[in-house]
This record gives sequence, C-alpha cells and structure tokens, in this order.
Amino acid sequence: MNEYQIVELVKDWYRATSIKAVRNFLLNDTTIISYKSYEHSYQHNPSISKQVIGYVDNDITNYVSTLEFPLLQRDFISYVYLYKKGYLIRGYSPLGPAPLPNLKYIIHCITNNTGLRHYEFKDKLVIELVDMYVVANNLNLPNIVSSVLGSKSLSENEINLHEFDEIDDRTSSQKLFAGRTLDVASLIVSRYFDTNERELSKEVFKISEAYERVFRPYRVVYDTKTWQPVLM
Repeated sequence: MNEYQIVELVKDWYRATSIKAVRNFLLNDTTIISYKSYEHSYQHNPSISKQVIGYVDNDITNYVSTLEFPLLQRDFISYVYLYKKGYLIRGYSPLGPAPLPNLKYIIHCITNNTGLRHYEFKDKLVIELVDMYVVANNLNLPNIVSSVLGSKSLSENEINLHEFDEIDDRTSSQKLFAGRTLDVASLIVSRYFDTNERELSKEVFKISEAYERVFRPYRVVYDTKTWQPVLM
C-alpha cells in the first residue's frame, strides 16, 4: 500500500466504525483494530505483534493548532521508535506487551470539537501520516537512544522509566523547529492559531517549513459530509 491508499483506508474505517478508540493498530492485512482488541488477540496469538505496520491515533480537539500541527502536540514518537527497535518500557506499556518490529507508520485522525468556532474546520477530518524511519532519523533518535542506552543488548529489552525519560527529554530539547524546541514551537503555533496573536505569523511560517522538513507528513483533509478531500 502507498500513502494515499493507507489514508483512504483509514478514512473509510473511520467513517464506518462507531467506535472512536484513541489507540488503534493497522495490520498488514489492511484491518484496523483497537488497542483492547490487539491486547486480547495477543494473548491467543503473540505473532500478531509482527503484523502491526501502523499506529492509528484518534483525537478530538477544539484547538486549530492541533489540527494544523498534530505532531507538535504529541509526545509518543520516542516510545513508538523504542517499540519498533525491540525495547519495552518497564511498568509502562502504551503499545502493548511486545515490540512492534514491522511498524512503519504513525497516522493521526483528528476531528474538531463541536465547540470549535473556526468555520474552516467545521465537519472536517484531518488525517496525517508519517513514516517512522524518516521521523526517527530527522529527530536523531538512533543516536540519542544509543547514547542513553549504551551497550544495553536487545536481549535485555526492558528499559526503565528513567532511561525512557532521558531519551524523550533529549529528543524534545533539540531546536529543530526554526531554532525552537518542540515544546516552544507548539506554544508559538498555539498562540497564533488559538489566541489569535497574528504578530507571530513569520515565526509560524518558519516553524511550518521546519515541520514539513522534519516530519514530511502526508496530509489529507476530508469533508465529513461528503467524505471527499478538500483544500484547507
């Protein structure tokens, strides 16, 4: 499947399902299952962890900044990468009980809250897909993980929360977004879109360019009345 086919698949699944679970998994047979279904299936068939090729996250927001820049609002890229590389986080299992060696995509599905006043996002579904290889390399995750974990073998695949926090802190503290860290960039776009501080337009433009360069997202916005792609 190419990016377009995956996004269309996710859109059709989103349209058809009455369950809007936050965490979901895309399998290599093109089915999408919830985190709870995945955990249940794993108990009977542990090999299902090798069938996961995508992590599908659902979100509802009343912030335009979240719709415009989904990956600036997220802190799970570090642990998705660790699961892909074969590590688990001791006492914390956000992606289930086993590594996900074939996971390639992170996919966001975001709709607006009914309280959102910005008409351009009324009745819209934003889907943004990123390739984990691209994101990990551009965020310098291979080097950061290596520097924190050192010679820890994958045979000792559990890492503790302190190690995870160190990896996450080093990742988010990089000034990759027009000289801003991820958290600061997120605050700037929030001030621009959500509190209407239009004097920040030049900074937001630079952050937008960096966002495209770092994440290289494949993005489609659908009208949820017609389920056709629309320009935003």
